[in-house]
Amino acid sequence: MLGAMILLHRWLGIAFCLLFAMWFASGIVMHFVPFLSLSEAERFEGLAPLGNMGTAIGPSDAVVASGLSDTARVRLIRRSDGPVYVVARASRLRAIRTTDGTDAAVTSPDVALAIAIDHARRRGLAVARASVVALAEYDQWSVPNGFDRHRPLFRVALDDADGTELYVSSVTGEIVLDTRRRERGWNLVGSVVHWIYPTVLRRNWSLWDGVVWSLSLLALIAAVLGAALGIARIRVREGRMRSPYLGWHALHHVIGLLATTFVVTWIFSGWLSMDHGRLFSRGQLTQVEADIAAAVPDWRTLAEVNWPLVSPSAREVEWFAFNGRLYRRDRVGLDQQILFRAGGAASDDPSAFLTPRDIIGLTERLATGCGRPSLVQGNDDYPASSVQPGGPVYRTRCGDVWFDIDGASGVTLQRLDRSRRAYRWLYGALHTLDLPILLKHPHARSILIVGLCALGFLFSLTGIVIGWRRLRYTIGAGMLRP
Repeated sequence: MLGAMILLHRWLGIAFCLLFAMWFASGIVMHFVPFLSLSEAERFEGLAPLGNMGTAIGPSDAVVASGLSDTARVRLIRRSDGPVYVVARASRLRAIRTTDGTDAAVTSPDVALAIAIDHARRRGLAVARASVVALAEYDQWSVPNGFDRHRPLFRVALDDADGTELYVSSVTGEIVLDTRRRERGWNLVGSVVHWIYPTVLRRNWSLWDGVVWSLSLLALIAAVLGAALGIARIRVREGRMRSPYLGWHALHHVIGLLATTFVVTWIFSGWLSMDHGRLFSRGQLTQVEADIAAAVPDWRTLAEVNWPLVSPSAREVEWFAFNGRLYRRDRVGLDQQILFRAGGAASDDPSAFLTPRDIIGLTERLATGCGRPSLVQGNDDYPASSVQPGGPVYRTRCGDVWFDIDGASGVTLQRLDRSRRAYRWLYGALHTLDLPILLKHPHARSILIVGLCALGFLFSLTGIVIGWRRLRYTIGAGMLRP
């Protein structure tokens, strides 16, 4: 049994030592430079004020024109080529012109360039040499599934000092991603290698998921075997623990013992990052709950509602259904909105949100035994953030199941059952060390993460040396055989 364990660990170690080193080194990079995205602050800053525009059709007409009658959300934005409604449902988006109800998809590179330039100017970015450099379904930075509804994407290079590139949705004409040269460079040695994210693999989500899950599982087996063998090989002489090995093997043994707990838990939690519902729940509503939460409103009744006029300073307006009632929220600032209820009076509060009473109305339909909603604080053990910076998130405990609902948009952010709460600790806490006590001391947390990953990287280097020597010996011995 012991011989089989040694043999399996040896060859798994040879196969995965480079992968281990890559994971630890890229983990340090990812702590400081996350994967590329367009922040809500950047997106909102690039939006144009709606102004005193007139609309020939209303949002209910836009829903009809889009053909997406089962949608629960409609947004109004102003692009450089005019105002459009964005009609959204889970898997599809449509942009409809407010002037005549025609499709507002972007098919012309010139239109995409104009939209990108207008967005960039509002953010104070240089645009003198901007140009469209590609129209593609995928590239290295747009492989995440969140972009699927927007594909293909126009990539616009601003050719500024930072090497900024903007991605324009061909479906809605919105800016959905921005990248900078420095971020792209660090991500090539960070997220791309850490997640095994080459475009040719990642564009096929199922294939990528299976490959990375399998590799992570094999790496975990190698780590667990190494930990068991390392402990079993400890020798005690004269009251002191010693390694029976010499040279690089001894170094590998000693560093491995020091790093065993971190290496095993980190590889284990990394494997869990690829769980995707295999062992733990995904934090999403069940199909029955989702049908209740996203009940499709009768958009025809929207035309009968006497909504207040849209504020000229608003940069985005959204109509949405929540618990069978229609709402409109005017985004007048990054962290400010005005919320209107169909058939109700406008709130005097310039930063109005859904109330606990609104939340209770929905959660009592989702589950039984629900308590009163409470606000999720920034230091909560199970964090959740509103889509609007600073917006409230309400948590309702319904027995063993908790629902976190965004008070700004009415979106159900997460469903926390016992399985998902366990996953938060087994994955999040173990892999990113986002323990509440460490989050209160970010510098100490960064030092701890860098130190542990550096120790893991050093441990991996000893494995690389040992593995290389074993391969040379094996190949050499094989060549000497007659």
